[in-house]
Amino acid sequence: MGRDRGRGSRENQEERGWLRGAPPPRWVRVLPLLLLVAVTVATLSTPDARDLGFLLGAIPPLAVLSYGPLATAGLGVLVVGVLILHATHLDRPGNTDLLTVAFVAALSVFVSYVRSRRDAQLVMARGVGEAVQRAVMPPLPERVGPVGCTGFYRAAQDGTLVGGDFYDVRDGPYGVRAVMGDVQGHGLAAMATVVSLLGAFREAALDQPDLASVAARMDRRLATDSAGVRHGELFATAVLLEFSADGRAVRVLACGHPAPVLLRDGRAREAAVAPGPPLGIGLLGVDPPKEVTVPLGPWDRLLLASDGVWEARDASGSFYPLPERLAALAATASPDLPAAVWADLGRLRYEVRDDATMLILTPEPRAG
Repeated sequence: MGRDRGRGSRENQEERGWLRGAPPPRWVRVLPLLLLVAVTVATLSTPDARDLGFLLGAIPPLAVLSYGPLATAGLGVLVVGVLILHATHLDRPGNTDLLTVAFVAALSVFVSYVRSRRDAQLVMARGVGEAVQRAVMPPLPERVGPVGCTGFYRAAQDGTLVGGDFYDVRDGPYGVRAVMGDVQGHGLAAMATVVSLLGAFREAALDQPDLASVAARMDRRLATDSAGVRHGELFATAVLLEFSADGRAVRVLACGHPAPVLLRDGRAREAAVAPGPPLGIGLLGVDPPKEVTVPLGPWDRLLLASDGVWEARDASGSFYPLPERLAALAATASPDLPAAVWADLGRLRYEVRDDATMLILTPEPRAG
């Protein structure tokens, strides 16, 4: 499924964002001005600095990285002005050199115009991506029935906000039900499958009496979508949860997805579940996955995570020890816990190669 980069330093993140169309780092924005001021001051101070004049030719191309057409044109005019100013001792370049610098400045204005148009298109595309993300997976409310909810999502594909992971929490006639899944593929190519699965889950959560029936409905949706399509086999892993009415137990059904991690009294352990086959291979024709009931105590929390978190690797190739690290972060409040895990991945230099998705569920036990 999808691949991503691990979180590095703030400077590295800023530079990677610049390469994807975000505003350039601060040092890139000020470099043309600093270079112009440095050469001008040096040449005004002594005639011996006239050999630095060649650096002025680099200013308009550098301005393209940070400024729009008007600002780039202004810097180009300043560069030509410094070259022909007698006080800078640079007013003796050959005609060819002066025309070359002027041509480079004019060409830089054109390139800056093209870049500005491209940046505007990227901003619009990012806005569309955000709208798609909100439509497919709107932000979770703080509580769904008696269950507190906190979601976290980082798409693997650079420059996108959507990927192959999904989650949702719904209240219905059979109680609060939640799902987390990971579809085949990543990025925009996986969005159609995510939309189909979420739609099937939201409908089945209201209609089906048990989690096995909900999983069967989602499995049928995948099988229907891939029917008649050459090499169109679709599959997805998923884990489904259903909380009891009193909040003192949760039923879990796993379809090829990692089990939830239970946080209790400062300790963390994987819930013991019966592993089942992934969705999309026809659950109706095989032994269906089995529900497992996990008792819950006061202040218990459940963390569901995708492969991007479980399979993050360090320099030695070892997987991220999620339960162990959750125990170390157990004092963190539920709304801040996913961000704390994400920061922990970066601090310990684990490389995240897939969509990173987490869901914290905090049931509130009710009196009998």
